[in-house]
Amino acid sequence: MRFGPRYAAALTVDAIGAGLLRPFLVVYGLSVLHLPAAATGLALSAGLLAGLLAVPLTGRWIDAGGRPFTSRVLPVVATLLVRVAGVAVLLAAPSAAGLKVVAFGVASLLLGIGNQVWPPAHAALVAALAAPEPADAPLAAARSLRNAGLGAGALIAALAVAGGPDVLRVLAVGTAAGYAAAAALVLTVQLPPAARSRQANSAPPVVAPVRHGRVPGMAVLLWANLPFALCFAVLEVAIPVVLTGRLGASPAWSAILFAGNTVLVVALQVYLVVRLKDRSRRAVLAASGVVLAASYLGFWGSPNVAVICVVAVGYTLGEILYAGSGTALVTAAAPPHRLGHALARWQLSTGLANAAAPALLLALLAASPALLWSLLAGTTLLGAFAVHRWAPEPERHGGVSQLSGRVGGQAGSYARLGRSQRSISATGRPRRVA
Repeated sequence: MRFGPRYAAALTVDAIGAGLLRPFLVVYGLSVLHLPAAATGLALSAGLLAGLLAVPLTGRWIDAGGRPFTSRVLPVVATLLVRVAGVAVLLAAPSAAGLKVVAFGVASLLLGIGNQVWPPAHAALVAALAAPEPADAPLAAARSLRNAGLGAGALIAALAVAGGPDVLRVLAVGTAAGYAAAAALVLTVQLPPAARSRQANSAPPVVAPVRHGRVPGMAVLLWANLPFALCFAVLEVAIPVVLTGRLGASPAWSAILFAGNTVLVVALQVYLVVRLKDRSRRAVLAASGVVLAASYLGFWGSPNVAVICVVAVGYTLGEILYAGSGTALVTAAAPPHRLGHALARWQLSTGLANAAAPALLLALLAASPALLWSLLAGTTLLGAFAVHRWAPEPERHGGVSQLSGRVGGQAGSYARLGRSQRSISATGRPRRVA
């Protein structure tokens, strides 16, 4: 965990606090505020979609300013404080029916903004803390730590939720306190000595040259990510319907599968990323698409719960490979002065897929299970091919990202141009930043 103990503590506190409330936010709206189910669902969906509008602004914030490390810390703090405000609005909701709907809508908006903006802000800060080394393993460690915290928080909430509305209010207070404590911890995070020394002793960085402000192959990567990102909703949305509907199994199996998925992610995320550290990130991401597509076909043909459980292990491995390589690839391929922009676009791609997934997956499943699983497998394989063929591939070393691979003709010339810019700057002449 090269991001240090302070940020690790912040991640843990934040994740436990989030786990206390996030799984029961719908229940809070229904049983504490006594809102209609339709209004509750609409408010939560609108909050997530509106939160995507704040993502590009966060990307600009990450890239702006004369103090780069500060511009990485403050967006993370902001995402936490926005969620504190969201929970506070939830707790302060008035008793009047109309005002309760408004309060829940405002709370959903603030929580949606915080949740959607968190991934790019977090990834940018981890990349800064991991410097000058690649961020792959720290990002994987952070994801494992966060999943463990979310699971612990959800378990505490599951044990306490039987106490009724008053207990849900206590959980909400615990969530707000967790977010606030995490924000305070993030403010104490400092740049590691290696990165601080490198920053102090080096000339202003020459960013990796790009064409018209874009990294070759990045647009393909973002479009290919759309079917990949649907995988996060499969276990939460489609599989429960398959278990209880087609197979007639107990709803408890959905919880068992979700718990098993969480345990495997926590146990294997860092291990697999470290084991594959010498492999091409692009190849690992493409391989994750193949594994996910195979698992979709396995779900389609599963005759019973036991087979579903076996296939779910393969699905989880595909999810781990995807999560461990996608953000790391974007982080490594983006020029330093455009990292926030690249991560924001990646989150927009992922967030749009996540927002559309429940309605899309359930509609396809209602039309035909064959249609759902064949489309998921086919589009994911198509995305894997596009990633393998056209996505950027930065070399695995510190310093300025140099792109190689199938877009290597242009990238190689960019790298050579970067070297010439560095040699010019060494003579003392003004350097031009792309």
